[in-house]
Amino acid sequence: QVQLVESGGGLVQAGGSLRLSCEASGRTFSSYAMGWFRQAPGKEREFVASITWSGRSTYYLDSVKGRFTISRDNAKNTVYLQMNSLKPEDTAVYCCASAASPYRPVVGDSLQYDNWGQGTQVTVSS
Repeated sequence: QVQLVESGGGLVQAGGSLRLSCEASGRTFSSYAMGWFRQAPGKEREFVASITWSGRSTYYLDSVKGRFTISRDNAKNTVYLQMNSLKPEDTAVYCCASAASPYRPVVGDSLQYDNWGQGTQVTVSS
């Protein structure tokens, strides 16, 4: 059973930064792509970023390109989301997810992820 635990959310002013972490356990972390999704109140879940198992390739939602950076440390079984220049519209619950198949790049299709964390709240005030 894979467990994903996020941390690092909080309240920040517009223009500020936060770094989210997601620690994984339960299977070989380094074999699976990882992703970050977010869900704002009253809205559908939205893909934010993903990273391949090796970390060599990353993918982003257009609206976060240049502001957010996804990375991973396979020795620590952890994936990160560095968020800079935060905007009020970034306010949401952020969840990490692990790909369902090893050594397979995944991007925004949530059906390609089979394990999800509980999420961490990010609130950006104007």
